[in-house]
Order: sequence, then structure tokens, then C-alpha cells
Amino acid sequence: MTAPTLVTGATGFVGSAVARILHDRGHSLRLMVRKGSDLRNIAELSAEIVDGDLLRPDTFERAVKGCRYVFHVAADYRLWVPDPAPMMTANVEGTRLLMRAALNARVERIVYCSSVAALGLIGDGSIADETTPIREHAVIGVYKRSKYRAEQEVLRLIREQSLPAVIVNPSTPVGPRDIKPTPTGQMILDCAAGRMPAYVDTGVNIVHVDDVAIGHALALEQGKIGEKYILGGENFLLHDLFDMVSRIAHVAPPRIRLSQEVIWPVAVVSEWLSRAFGVTPRVTREMLAMSRKKMFFSSDKAKRELGYTPRPAYQAVEDAITWFRHNGFLKS
Repeated sequence: MTAPTLVTGATGFVGSAVARILHDRGHSLRLMVRKGSDLRNIAELSAEIVDGDLLRPDTFERAVKGCRYVFHVAADYRLWVPDPAPMMTANVEGTRLLMRAALNARVERIVYCSSVAALGLIGDGSIADETTPIREHAVIGVYKRSKYRAEQEVLRLIREQSLPAVIVNPSTPVGPRDIKPTPTGQMILDCAAGRMPAYVDTGVNIVHVDDVAIGHALALEQGKIGEKYILGGENFLLHDLFDMVSRIAHVAPPRIRLSQEVIWPVAVVSEWLSRAFGVTPRVTREMLAMSRKKMFFSSDKAKRELGYTPRPAYQAVEDAITWFRHNGFLKS
């Protein structure tokens, strides 16, 4: 019997795409899933389902037992949390303990899904890569700090305990099966629905979620242990991205560019309302602080060493809008 490949976070946006690609490549899948998770993204996959949660490390030994490979994709991904402690525990301590469990189980190779959030950022429109310097004090936002610390834990285990891990750093995935949706998916959905009257001056790197998944598989097959690989696509100024979304969705694009000073009071009020009523704010002070730097990245290393070939960002956005329409998120 073929030893299974474990995928954590397999019900999520990126995790389900990774699971599908591995299934197509002939892997025998074991999917670690939290109790009560929405299983729609993996409903048609032939896989063993095991109970597991980054906040419950006692579930890790059973999940990794007998596995040849581990793809750790699970993470608490939110741009707003009233209490940062659970996110830090899940993303940092959960990752560390899962890596230790994989070491103890003598897993042959691990692909750890980090994020460009854990990498250095130039921010002025220049393009960053895996070697761009970073210091934790410059990392803005709880989610980004958690991913930075988690990646540092993985790197430490590689150095000190020969953890057989390859690290991938996806940029901003877009595409089908974004069931929550993710913060970026919600932004595209709002723009496609004509609910985006204005924008801030920033920049992002857009990549198709299925290309991110293929990049994970290539990291397993071609990647070097201890190396990091950015899995990105194309760099866009936000107003250019919204123009593209609007053309695909046949709506008017947002034309009003708002300054940080105008939006800052709105963010303060949004955070207060969120704490008072338990709703997710559309804008926070951390989001605005992050937007001051253009998040532009290069995937040249992954292209050169892994054979990574991402498709145009237009296709990612088109596939996302089509999926949102077909699944009732967006009216035709």
C-alpha cells in the first residue's frame, strides 16, 4: 500500500487546490480537517480524512503517522483579530509542533506553505525576492507577524534538527473555490458587484490559486531542502487590478483614490464596531498601514529552479468571477 501524503488545511482555498493537484499526480491523500469544517472543496476527492486542528497538538501524531510526505498549508488567515493570541498559537506554535511530529514520524519530505508576508518588502514599487532583508519589527499586522515567526521556526528546525522541509511563499492567490471568501477574494467580489467606489494607492502580486498548488507539487519534486520559493504571478497597482476586474465583470471601475488620512478615522470606527458587535471590519488601521507599501514580488527563483510557470493574472481573476457567479456570490 502506498504511504499517504498528508495535507493540512485541505478544506481551505489554497489547501484544497493543493490536494486536487496531488490527487491528479497520483498521491494517496490523507487530509487533516477540523471538526465542523465545510467539506465542499474536497467532497469529490478520494482521500482519508483525519481529525486535526492547529490548536490541538494532540491530533498531530495520528495525522502524520505512516506518511511519506507532509504539506502543511493550514493557517489562521484573517487580517483582523480582536485577540491575537489564538492566531499566534495556531500559526506559530501549531506549525512548530506539527513539524516536530513529522520529524518524529520520520517523514521523508515536508512542503511548508509560508507566505510573502514572511518576506522582506521594499515597498516603493521595487520588486522583492527571497533574499530581500527583513526584521520582525518591520512586519505589520498580526497575521504577517505570525507567518514570519512560523517560518523562522521552520528554518530553525531545518538548521538544528535537519527537518527535511522546503518552504514556499505564495503571494496573493485568486481563483475558484474561494468559499469564505478570503480577504482578496472579497475585494474582487465587491469590485465585480459594483460595491467598490474608491481605492487606496497600493500594489499587490496576483497569482492563480491552481498555480500556487502546482508550485507546491514542484517544490516537493524539484525543491531543495532549506530553500524558499516565491509562488507569485503578476504585480499590479490596485487601481489597475480593479480596472481589470471591472472589465471582466462589466461594471464601472472605482475612480476615487482616497488618502490614508481620509480613511484612518473610518478604520478606527470600524474596529470599534467590530469589537462591540462581533462583525468583521472592511478596513482597519493595520490594513491601512500595510497598504503604504506596494507588495511586489518576483518568482524568478521558482521559475528557474522548479520549472514554475504561472498563467496570466487575468485568467485568475476571470476564473474567480466565474466561480463566484456560478455559486451564487455574484449576480449574472
